[in-house]
Amino acid sequence: MLIEITHIKFSGSVAQHQSITDYKWRSSTGTGESTKAAMVAWVDDKTNTAHVGQGRFQVNVGAVHPSTGAAYLRTYADGQWSNNLLSLPTFA
Repeated sequence: MLIEITHIKFSGSVAQHQSITDYKWRSSTGTGESTKAAMVAWVDDKTNTAHVGQGRFQVNVGAVHPSTGAAYLRTYADGQWSNNLLSLPTFA
């Protein structure tokens, strides 16, 4: 399944990848909302693909598994981790 992440929700006041708690997304079959843990597990299932943006601005999303702390999502473009998720609109 392919989804586009469209919005993010943060915990606290620090806007960083690790503090994203929820994601809104859309696919060819509709829209949804998922927690960070659910999205990391979904992305880790290699039959699924997530991205941010569309067309030439589309960037893939991958799961980061640090040696300490919880796993989180981050965009990956041109062989480097990038910050595209942090540029998305937020929701309450």
